[in-house]
Amino acid sequence: MTKNAAEIKQLLSDHKEDLGFILGNGINLHYQKDNVSWYNLLLNLWKAHADEPMDEIPEGFSFIEFYDALGLQNVTQSGFSTQLQKDVKAKMLDWKPDDAQNLILNTIKSFNAPILTTNFDDLIPKSMKLDVHRIQNTSFTDHYPWATYYTNNELNSPLDGFGVWYMNGMVKYHRSIKLGLSEYMGNVERARKMINNNYGYIPNDDTNPWVQNNTWIDIIFNKSLCIFGLSLDETEVFFRWLLIQRAKFFKRFPKYSHKAWYIMKAEDKNPKTVGKKFFLKSVGIEVIEVEDYSVLYEDIWK
Repeated sequence: MTKNAAEIKQLLSDHKEDLGFILGNGINLHYQKDNVSWYNLLLNLWKAHADEPMDEIPEGFSFIEFYDALGLQNVTQSGFSTQLQKDVKAKMLDWKPDDAQNLILNTIKSFNAPILTTNFDDLIPKSMKLDVHRIQNTSFTDHYPWATYYTNNELNSPLDGFGVWYMNGMVKYHRSIKLGLSEYMGNVERARKMINNNYGYIPNDDTNPWVQNNTWIDIIFNKSLCIFGLSLDETEVFFRWLLIQRAKFFKRFPKYSHKAWYIMKAEDKNPKTVGKKFFLKSVGIEVIEVEDYSVLYEDIWK
């Protein structure tokens, strides 16, 4: 379905009491251009740690597979995975935010809605001058800092208001940065334990069946989601798995289901879009297309 900026603004306004936003690297690509390039960072890592030369990442080779291929070339090197995580952190710490992106971020903050990002970088907290916090009375591991977030005001729960949360790891803790497929599977196993607790819970008629664990996982299952700036293709294995679990949960407890929208630029000639739309429809997410990236990253938020 194609919508213009005014229609999407109205949609968000109509659901502003129940919104959570999922942001990918698109916000960086739009406002930073080549100044913040994940693609270039990957190539630099390859040149530093691989013997075989590579000047560009080949088509059909996902970023996750890229890390696994790099790891295979260094499989006998002790601590190589940790070294890669440190290298990623070091390079990202030099990235500077473009405060023009606050056009989007300040609007989301005005909704008092959480942001969950698949990025590792801290450009959003930097541009908004946010402080790091952790939900009180939660355990902590720097491998999975899922109760840690950025905001100006502390929250009692991830559902209580505006905060910036990190799905795949955050640059503040290098060991949290998930790069290869095996590391993403670690995310799945950790999330599965939290989600399975709810599948075994029998609620009363007026009791929400979701048992909160005070991590960003709560946002996925308890908010209507606006997703954009994220390719959400078949390489997004962890997030796609979460969306499948979300859909299962809502089918079991339809009274407590929430909506979701994926906003993207119309790509009529991209064959991969067909499969992505099919997947999103199957997990209950409405695809909204816009004519141009300027609509997606600028006009909607003005």
